[in-house]
Amino acid sequence: MLVVMKALATEEQVRAVCQKIEKLGYRAHPMPGATRTAIGITGNKGEVEQGTLEEMPGVQEVIAVSKPYKLVSRDVKEENTVITFSGTAATIGGPGLAIVAGPCAIESREQAFTVAERVHRAGAQFFRGGAYKPRTSPYSFQGLGEEGLRIMAEIRQQFGMKIITEAIDHESLDLVEEYADVIQIGARKPVLLKRGMSATLEEFLMAAEYILSEGNYNVALCERGVRTFADHTRNTLDLSLVPAVQRLSHLPILVDPSHGTGKRNKVTPLSRAAVAVGADGLMVEVHHQPDQALSDGPQSLFPDQFDELMTQVRQIAAVVGRTVPAIGVREPAAVSK
Repeated sequence: MLVVMKALATEEQVRAVCQKIEKLGYRAHPMPGATRTAIGITGNKGEVEQGTLEEMPGVQEVIAVSKPYKLVSRDVKEENTVITFSGTAATIGGPGLAIVAGPCAIESREQAFTVAERVHRAGAQFFRGGAYKPRTSPYSFQGLGEEGLRIMAEIRQQFGMKIITEAIDHESLDLVEEYADVIQIGARKPVLLKRGMSATLEEFLMAAEYILSEGNYNVALCERGVRTFADHTRNTLDLSLVPAVQRLSHLPILVDPSHGTGKRNKVTPLSRAAVAVGADGLMVEVHHQPDQALSDGPQSLFPDQFDELMTQVRQIAAVVGRTVPAIGVREPAAVSK
């Protein structure tokens, strides 16, 4: 169910409706919009008695939401969700493209700072890197753990980029939340939710619904390839998902062409296509020595290739009415040894 408030409804009226919903034994999810506030109702097994809510001050109407995903639907929130970060102009969603770049794994301080300096110079606002790398083989590189998180925290301080990294289990979540700005699973901070390689559109949105239903509305989606019969690429990057998500949901969606293809020579062409199709940002792996990378080297761009990618993306973004961060928006301080 969805309670639509009047355009001039006060904060006190919105609060009163939320309290009434909670008193009825349900959960209220206020979703402010540009001209109105909508309050989603979850926890109900059937239809909510509308009369008690429709008569409350400030309420315009109470309607049923037919889709299985409620809070991520545009029925609840017509405007696009824009995730902001205090102390910076970086956003996920809105007219600006979110550019996320960095190595698959943090291997050393020297490696991380070398890549960070180059992607920052090219215009990336977010630095990605894995501190925890669960692998099929127990003999493969498993990540630096908290040491990797500390290195990324230094990078944030040095270059001003926000940090995106992944927590792989409940045990690592608290540590990752302490250091990261965006977590690649559900938590209290903004969440980047990656599509599973066999997840349908509805399953993807339902996974996001789980996070919003627990009270975290700062969620961005990430398309990173699905498994098909194709053998010319590791996964098939499903760019048709982008407009499909944007038609049904207010959540922003990024595209990861590195994991989506697994091949370096496909990353730039599919980055161009992702921007052209309307993606809200890119997540690209970059390594200054990919041939020596401990994880996913074949899909990582050289820094010079990332520079060229950004040049091309800026040109395409202008055509589709998007903006890209300026080059060199903050000069890094000297790197301490």
